[in-house]
Amino acid sequence: MPIEIATRVMKADARAVAEAARCLGAGGLVAFPTETVYGLGADATNGPAVARLYAAKERPAFNPLIVHVADLAAAHRLAGFNDEAKRLAAAFWPGPLSLVLPKTDDCPVAALATAGLDTVAVRVPDHPVACALLAAVARPVVAPSANRSGHVSPTSAAHVAADLGGRIDCIVDGGPTHVGIESTIVACLAGRTMLLRPGGVARADIEQALGHGLDMSPEETGSPLAPGLLASHYAPRARLRLDAADVRPGEALLAFGRDLPHGAAAAAAILNLSAGGDLIEAAANLFAHLRALDQMDVAAIAVMPVPHEDLGEAINDRLARAAAPRSGSP
Repeated sequence: MPIEIATRVMKADARAVAEAARCLGAGGLVAFPTETVYGLGADATNGPAVARLYAAKERPAFNPLIVHVADLAAAHRLAGFNDEAKRLAAAFWPGPLSLVLPKTDDCPVAALATAGLDTVAVRVPDHPVACALLAAVARPVVAPSANRSGHVSPTSAAHVAADLGGRIDCIVDGGPTHVGIESTIVACLAGRTMLLRPGGVARADIEQALGHGLDMSPEETGSPLAPGLLASHYAPRARLRLDAADVRPGEALLAFGRDLPHGAAAAAAILNLSAGGDLIEAAANLFAHLRALDQMDVAAIAVMPVPHEDLGEAINDRLARAAAPRSGSP
């Protein structure tokens, strides 16, 4: 369970925004209102901060998070926009529309926030408190709904406090939100534009802005269009061997803790999620370490056991998905 901390509730004003921006910049967790629901914010470029966010929400899996930015220029620093994405951004930003787009080559968003994918979900919110906070912190902020996973999304500061009090640093109370449901998510990838989640912008309005109907989602076609659009998310090319008690010839090792297994000295490569056994550090390192080992062109990666408690549940969920047989394999 997350360590209990004192959660400050601050009425939204210039001082509260400045304090919340300072907190985010220092790696803290801040709940704040958007026009849709209250979001739980963390610095999107800070892997450990993103890991603490997952822990606070008790999120059971590392699904990609929506990155909130102050304006279109900031979004362009994170993602590539094709013509249809530009059209949708012009029509609905700021507002309750999130776009899933290819990451730029120098996208600073932490791998944990994108679940290790080459895509990123971005949004420019339309709420004075959110806009002021994003401008003040001057960096991208991930902000899933500010509630424990599986609970009803919060539309007031009181809802946030009831769910996350004692787990996050502060709550900026900007009154009730006015849309009350999450943003619509649209993917503009591989030459197709798809509705991934209905929300605050209606399908009909999106199709009117585009001048044509939306393509079918992967769930509707039964086949994936791009990484990240199915539950498996990013998987390495190398085979993962989970709960490994030894390292076999030719394998790399994804370690956890200080006590390495038999055969580790001969491993093709070793990266440790957390030598000190810290699950937050392990979560922050997970996707980057998987990618780094995979780029070493090894056939298999031995993965040491990770405890199933707290963030370990999400880490093991992700490892199990990465280890699952690929389509067409036995």
